[in-house]
Amino acid sequence: MQGSQQLRNTGGLPPIPPDFTGPLPDPALLKAARHIYRTYYEVHPEEMQRPIGVAISRTTRRGKLIFNNKPILLPHESFIPLTQIEPGLH
Repeated sequence: MQGSQQLRNTGGLPPIPPDFTGPLPDPALLKAARHIYRTYYEVHPEEMQRPIGVAISRTTRRGKLIFNNKPILLPHESFIPLTQIEPGLH
């Protein structure tokens, strides 16, 4: 019952992972996520679809842009939303 109650409280969608709304990430992770985001748009300037953020490994600093609304993270990964990435790009 608790799981269905939780879905009802979020409009039928699964709850947002803590990394979506949590505190600012480690500055090194944020810098790596910004680099991944910037590189993608330099290589693919014609792309119209905006990512929702970057899933990034806390150990290797390698990551991927996430375009769907349900990122599935590995235990060693963090999600950095676009709202935290974009302010440092300007």
